[in-house]
Amino acid sequence: MSSPSDSSARAACARLCVSALSGGGGKTLLSLGLARAFARRGVTVKPFKKGPDYIDAAWLGMAARQTAVNLDPHVLAPDGLRALFAHSLREAGVHAPLLALVEGNRGLFDGLDVAGSCSTAALARTLGCPLVLALDCTKMTRTAAALVRGVLAFEPDLTFAGLVLNQVGSARHESLLRRVLEEYTDLPVLGALPRMERNPLPERHMGIATSGGRLTPQLDSLLEELGDFVEGHVDMPSVLEAAARAPCLPETPPFWPEDAPEDPAPRPEEMCSGVRRRSARRPRIGYVRDSAFWFYYPENLEALARSGAELVELALVGEAASLPECPPLASGAASSWIWPGVGELHGLYLGGGFPEDWGRALSTSPAMRFLARWAGEGMPIYAECGGFLLLARVMESAGAQWPMSGVFPVRAEFQERPQGLGYVRAVVTGDNPWFPRGMELLGHEFHYSRCLWEKTPPPHALSLSRGRGMGRHPADAALCFDGLLYKNVWASYTHIFAPAIPCWARNFVDLARNFMKREGV
Repeated sequence: MSSPSDSSARAACARLCVSALSGGGGKTLLSLGLARAFARRGVTVKPFKKGPDYIDAAWLGMAARQTAVNLDPHVLAPDGLRALFAHSLREAGVHAPLLALVEGNRGLFDGLDVAGSCSTAALARTLGCPLVLALDCTKMTRTAAALVRGVLAFEPDLTFAGLVLNQVGSARHESLLRRVLEEYTDLPVLGALPRMERNPLPERHMGIATSGGRLTPQLDSLLEELGDFVEGHVDMPSVLEAAARAPCLPETPPFWPEDAPEDPAPRPEEMCSGVRRRSARRPRIGYVRDSAFWFYYPENLEALARSGAELVELALVGEAASLPECPPLASGAASSWIWPGVGELHGLYLGGGFPEDWGRALSTSPAMRFLARWAGEGMPIYAECGGFLLLARVMESAGAQWPMSGVFPVRAEFQERPQGLGYVRAVVTGDNPWFPRGMELLGHEFHYSRCLWEKTPPPHALSLSRGRGMGRHPADAALCFDGLLYKNVWASYTHIFAPAIPCWARNFVDLARNFMKREGV
C-alpha cells in the first residue's frame, strides 16, 4: 500500500485531457501520438479513457505501454473518479517522470442531458485536468477564433493548456490560423497537424479495431508512425510544461475497500498470464480472452480476485485455444469441469468482443456442448454482450447461421445499424443469484445484434428505463428488458463496471465457491 505522502505526490502529477468539438475531431490520433512520443522520451504515460470504451482504451494502453483505465462519470461519482485516478497512478509504479493522459469522448461539452452531465468538460473539472483542444480546421480560418472564444466563454471555469490544430491544409493555412488565434484568443497553439491523405487507424463499427486487444508488430509500427507524426508537429516540451501546471488533487479515500483480502490481488497484467498459484480456498473462475472475446475492464477482474477468486485466462479461438473436457457423469453425482492446461473451473466469465468474426470456429468448437452441460449443472456463468451470444441457439451474421450452445432459446441476428448504443439504466425486477431485487444497475451497451425468440422471451431480471437491451418488455412496451436467467447463468447486453456494483463480484465468487464445495474440491 502507498503511504499518504505517496498519495499526495501522485495527486500532484502532470496531467492533461485531450478533447475536441465533436467526435472525429482528432482526439484519438493526437492522444495516441502523444502517448507513444512521450513514452519514447522516457516519460511514464498513464493513459485514461473517458467513458465506457474498450477499444480506444486498448489502443491507448498499447501506445503508452501501460494499461489504460476507463473513467466513467455515469457509474462513478466525482469522489470515486478521483479515487480511481489516484489509485491508477500509484499502480503505475513510477520510476520516471509521470504524465496522466486522459482522452475525452464526443464533443467537449456533450453529456447525458441539456446540462452536460457526464461530459468530458465535467470530468476535466473533477480531475483538475488542463484541456488540450484538438481543433479541426478543415476549410476554416477566422471562424476558428470564433469557435475557440465560444468554447472559452461557455464554461469559463475550465482550464485550457492550449490548442492543437488538426487537418491543416498547408503552411500558408497554418500561418493564417496562428495569426488569427493569436489576435482574437489567449490560448497558445501547441501544434498543427497537417491533413493526412488517409486515416492511419483501422476503423470499425465500434470505434477503432484492434487485434484482440493485443499489441502486434504491425500495430506497434503504426503507433510508432503516429508518435513520429505528432512529435514532428507538436511542441512537446510546451505540452509537458502545461501538464505540470495542473493543481494538486484533494486527498482521496482508497479506491478499494479497506477490508479487501490481505492476499494481494494480481495486477491486470498478472491476471492475463494464465494460471496463478493454486489455493484450495479460492474457487477458480475462468474468463475467455482471445481474438473473439476481450472486452473486460481490468477492475472487474481485480474485483473478482479481491473477492477471493483465482482467475484463469482461457481461449476459444486462435493459436492459444484449447478444448474443455468433461468426464462422464457418475450416477447421482455432478461432473468435474476440466480445461486443458488449467485444470478445474468453478465459474465462467464471458466478456464481449467480436464473435461474429469467428462464427465457424466457435460453432464447431466442442466448448459449445460443454457450455450447455455446465449451465445445466449449475455452474455460475456471467455473460455480457458478445459473450452472451455463445449462449444463444443460433448466431446469424452476413447471411450465415452458426449454431451456438443453446443455453437460451434465442436467435441472435447481426444488423447493419446499432441495435443498442449508449448508457443503460435498469432495475432488477426478477429474483436471481447475482443482484438483489429492486437494485438499480447503471451500465452501457453497444451491439449490432438483436435477439429473436419463438413465442415468449426467456425468464429475465432487468427492466430498462434507458437503453434497449434485448428489446421491448413483454409486459410494458414503454420499457425494455435484459438479463436472461437460467439456473446460475446471467446473460445480458449490458456491460457493468464492478467497483460501482460491489455485490457482483462477491456474489459471483460465492456462487463459484458453493459450486466448488458441491464438487468436493
